[in-house]
Amino acid sequence: MSRRGKRYDEGPKLNMKKVIAVILAFVLIIAVIFGIKKMLDGNAESISGKIENVCYYTIYDEGKWGIINSYGDIVIKPTYDEMIVIPNPAQDMFICTYDVDYSSGSYKTKVINAKSKEIIKDYDKIEVIANYDKDQKVWYEENVFRVQKDGKYGLVNYSGKKLLDCEYNSITPISGIENSLVIEKDSKFGLCDDAGNIIIEPNYKKIEKIGNDYKNGYIVINEENKYGIIGFDKSKILDTKYEEIKGISGENIYAVKENGKYVLINKSEEKITNKEYDDIAEINKEQIVVAKNGKYGVETLSGDRKVKFEYDELVSTNDKYYIAKKGDKYGIVTSEGEEKLPCERTKITYVSSGNFVIADDTIYDENYEEKIKGTVTELNDTKGYIRVFANEEYKYYNFKFEEKPASQILTSNKLFLSKKDGKYGYVDKDGNVVIDYIYDDGTEQNSSGYAGVKKDGVWGAINLLGQVVIEPTYNLDSNKKIDFIGTWHLCEDPNANYYLDV
Repeated sequence: MSRRGKRYDEGPKLNMKKVIAVILAFVLIIAVIFGIKKMLDGNAESISGKIENVCYYTIYDEGKWGIINSYGDIVIKPTYDEMIVIPNPAQDMFICTYDVDYSSGSYKTKVINAKSKEIIKDYDKIEVIANYDKDQKVWYEENVFRVQKDGKYGLVNYSGKKLLDCEYNSITPISGIENSLVIEKDSKFGLCDDAGNIIIEPNYKKIEKIGNDYKNGYIVINEENKYGIIGFDKSKILDTKYEEIKGISGENIYAVKENGKYVLINKSEEKITNKEYDDIAEINKEQIVVAKNGKYGVETLSGDRKVKFEYDELVSTNDKYYIAKKGDKYGIVTSEGEEKLPCERTKITYVSSGNFVIADDTIYDENYEEKIKGTVTELNDTKGYIRVFANEEYKYYNFKFEEKPASQILTSNKLFLSKKDGKYGYVDKDGNVVIDYIYDDGTEQNSSGYAGVKKDGVWGAINLLGQVVIEPTYNLDSNKKIDFIGTWHLCEDPNANYYLDV
């Protein structure tokens, strides 16, 4: 006998009108719930417009550190006493410091995501490996953390996969060189790459760089203070027997010190020339920058003099020219010794990606002909453009020195800064005015869609759609760079890279 009961035995008898009404009500409830959830979770997007790639930024508020996203929403509340480190701005992964004992200098760290969930465990400390470029701007070794356990250091990647066992006294980067980490064990030093591969066993007193590329190899110094060179492929390039080796190279030519003087040798350790020098500063193919009586000049490998010994510094820009320094002023000298630009500039920067130089407020092409006059406010190697402030307005140029409208340079932006009758406003990509010309100054939209606007000496911000987020009320005259994320503005030192609540 069926246990289902009489109701089931008789078969289904449903009221279809009631069923349809219930379904419609259910759909309506789901729609309402979904709408509310979208309002709660995506409110910033509805206000500020859609951002293509959401990133994360460190904030500082009332003595505490936290994290916001590209919409200016707080992701990690400001509750930490030490600055939170963001290894990759496009990834919700943050290193937080806690249990800090300032008297002993001890502390703990952890890696959390946007939900404050710890994502890499089992270590006493987890840290980014900070490095510095030639301009002293900080950057982090990519996809690798330094971890500590029981007082020893090792490496893991961003997913927590072990790359190097925790058996080293220290792991530190070589300044300005990527993919090169010095490892210390039993007071001796070696080297590994960012994947944890051992390149040089820890058998040396010191490891130094050659040039600015790990592919040039490394200088090793043994306990007898003798110098040699080991390649990134682990090959021995020069025996460890020299008094000193300069951190320069050029097409397998090296500057080594013997009997108190520098000479040039090749990989076979044969002398390129019998000439000896007080110093060798650079090897530029067939030419070398050398010193005599405290002054620098240029000679060929065969010993012919090209540039007189009268400069305090010479740095090549390409095969034809050198940035020259006399006292505290800079100029340009040709490889034949002609002064193309007199040593009268306070600063000269060579831009290798565009093969041009910026000398104070002037840009010169590869032949040192004047191309653009004005103050360079931005140089973007990745997108190949220069932003110049001249004649009280901003202009954009590509690396061919062709002036371009902002809409052709900042292709991901929705609005573009525009000037008319001495005032700034914003237009769309077609030139239509979106925000009237009412501001004294302004910035272009950043990757999060925000732009700073200045009026009557104070700053505010607009969002992706041109809506005012903060009315101009804040004095940011001490800031080297004006940048907003929601209601947060960049701190005075842009290299510190954190935001304050205005």
